[in-house]
Amino acid sequence: MAWFLRKKKNIITPIKDRKDLPKGLWYRTPNGKIIDTDELKKNAYVSPEDGYHVRIQSKEYFDILFDNGNFSEINVKMISKDPIKWIDRKKYTDRIEEAKKKTNLYDAIRTGVGKINGINMVISCMDFSFIGGSMGSVVGEKISRAIKHCIEKKFPYVLISKSGGARIMESSFSLMQMAKTIARLTQLRDSRIPYLSILTDPTTGGVTASYALLGDINIAEPGALIGFAGPRVIRETIGKNLPDGFQTSEFLLEHGFIDLISSRINLKKNISNLVSMMM
Repeated sequence: MAWFLRKKKNIITPIKDRKDLPKGLWYRTPNGKIIDTDELKKNAYVSPEDGYHVRIQSKEYFDILFDNGNFSEINVKMISKDPIKWIDRKKYTDRIEEAKKKTNLYDAIRTGVGKINGINMVISCMDFSFIGGSMGSVVGEKISRAIKHCIEKKFPYVLISKSGGARIMESSFSLMQMAKTIARLTQLRDSRIPYLSILTDPTTGGVTASYALLGDINIAEPGALIGFAGPRVIRETIGKNLPDGFQTSEFLLEHGFIDLISSRINLKKNISNLVSMMM
């Protein structure tokens, strides 16, 4: 068994000569496929090995969709208040401050104005990293103002959803955003301006129940989790086992809840083609 024995007792390379492996060189997908992170970025954060769509945030979506990544952000410094003085393990105001420092965002959504293949467009994109992409009063107000901007400028609207649902810390104030955004989307439709809703992983709760499924065309990324309540809650409510693949993009497309599944690689082209036809 001599091959299990070390010939030298210690690692003899001096500390000053050791080289640290840089972080983030590789990414492992849930299927175990490994890809270089630079290659992943060039491929719109889609694994070429198995097509897995890595979760990304608004910064990456804006870089992918806007021409040359150029856009101007509107309604930037909007911050949630604490309307019901919520406290659990922490104060809501403390959670907001922690999320701001962690993400360098003001809330769970950003809005950019720019061009997609030469077409003026407004994109609002949710950030799951900010309190689970939860929908609070700021999210609702930013969407409302973005739609108003679209109506004034006659620009098509794209909304990218990535959310755990309504923000419980704002209680009924969060739920009011459903009515506000639906009313604005009705005005957008009356103005005959296209609205494309992009559903990514995950899109759940009150976001699904309101603006996420109200697009003139609803587009989902492959394999995204989309649903109002979790599988366990639904199973206990209806008392039945759920079908395989329930609440995935593919299942919802088959049952008519969404119109198109688009790889992120083709998303920019599909958005511009659809808007061109609709306009």
